[in-house]
Amino acid sequence: MKDTAPRVANIGKFENKLVTADGQTRATVALKNPETLWFNTGTLCNIECVNCYIASSPTNDALVYITAAEVADYLDQIESRNWPVREIGFTGGEPFMNPQMIDMTRAALERGYDVLILTNAMAPMMRPKVRGGLLALQRDFNDKLTLRISVDHYRPDLHDEERGAGSFAKTVTGMEWLRDNGFRMAVAGRTVWGDTDAESRAGYEAFFDAHGFEIDAADPGATVLFPEMDETVEVPEITTACWGILNKSPEAVMCASSRMVIKRKGADKPAVLACTLLPYSPEFEMGHTLADAEEDVHLNHPHCAKFCVLGGASCSA
Repeated sequence: MKDTAPRVANIGKFENKLVTADGQTRATVALKNPETLWFNTGTLCNIECVNCYIASSPTNDALVYITAAEVADYLDQIESRNWPVREIGFTGGEPFMNPQMIDMTRAALERGYDVLILTNAMAPMMRPKVRGGLLALQRDFNDKLTLRISVDHYRPDLHDEERGAGSFAKTVTGMEWLRDNGFRMAVAGRTVWGDTDAESRAGYEAFFDAHGFEIDAADPGATVLFPEMDETVEVPEITTACWGILNKSPEAVMCASSRMVIKRKGADKPAVLACTLLPYSPEFEMGHTLADAEEDVHLNHPHCAKFCVLGGASCSA
């Protein structure tokens, strides 16, 4: 009889933050150059994607809406801690579900930061009030604002396979509005279908050309292709020896240069996480202040290995 039980990977691994399963010293990453501070605007989203790493949906409010006042407090902390932050990122859920999204964006832009908003460019962004707010931001701050659009694949059928029938067309409509109004755009894609990097970038280039989108498909900062984060896949633990073996610096890993602020449902204040990818892992919650978040991060999760160290991915621009 065929075994149909789900495969369990990484048994015995990622259990002790200090040592790996075979007793070696686990790798850590110091916050060497905090360039990006992320805010999760809330886990509510207008759609529910098949492989959403944060399980966003129209009903998931595990992370509640953060407020403009809370964002302003952390912007103050950046200055008081002398963090050399150049970029403020907003992710979700769908950020434009948050009723204070325009106010939060303006608060960051007014302090001189570049702002990156991750969005699906669908109905929440296309509401008249939001579009009016975006146009005002575009008028006042121009190229300091970038919207990174989730286009899982350049083929409509594969994109819709992840995000639901008709999603591709709605996203393209949003992107065309952004194009027509001079907004700076980037795109985030997925690698779940197994295309080579060259194949993916060629496909996105054709898509961009067909719609007149001024996005560089060859630039990994403008067209970001994220590796998949499947926790059922066996991955190696990262030890201190791995830096030399892989010829990689810990300073190249995302948690050397960024942190993320979230607000959990029922919490009286936001918290700071080591990583944008692990909002539900208590071990990666560092405290409530940026001062708390200056501790080293132990790479004690499969995503640390597969996505960041081996995959070389980063959520920042």
